[in-house]
Amino acid sequence: MVSGAEQRRFVGAVSAVIVLDLVTKLIAETWLPRYVGVPVIGEVFQLRLVYNPGAAFGLHLGEYSRWIFMALSVTALVVLGSMLKTTRQGDRLRLYAIAAICAGAAGNLIDRVRSGRGVVDFLDFRLGAFHWPTFNVADMAVTCGALALALSLWDEGKRPSRAAPSPEVVSPPAL
Repeated sequence: MVSGAEQRRFVGAVSAVIVLDLVTKLIAETWLPRYVGVPVIGEVFQLRLVYNPGAAFGLHLGEYSRWIFMALSVTALVVLGSMLKTTRQGDRLRLYAIAAICAGAAGNLIDRVRSGRGVVDFLDFRLGAFHWPTFNVADMAVTCGALALALSLWDEGKRPSRAAPSPEVVSPPAL
């Protein structure tokens, strides 16, 4: 279980990402024209305000997408909360991975609650014919957090289990 100091770091990381996500979305909604790209690095990177009523990569589940994805976000936050409770003290990689995923899920959940239009996306990358779906700070947090959590879980799987003690080596009696 994480210590009190680690819990404070967790809350601080979650809060910082949510604030950054909300502020950047507010700026995008205030200053960017809808669906029209504003070049930052030519055609490669543009700021483009879009509303995504679905999930990652434009996954859409019909007229109930908003409610389904809100329920999935809340469920994910509950599962991540239980993972946080079982995180070993000192496991900073897992602590910050869970914080990033929680913050990203919460940031996009806030968008779904406040508007039926969907999640505010505004970062748009294109390389030749390859066009990455438009995303936001919350999406980056979820993606980076998921990768870090996978690394943490993989590393934990490589460690020997503490539950099974190693067998003792008994030497034969001396003759």
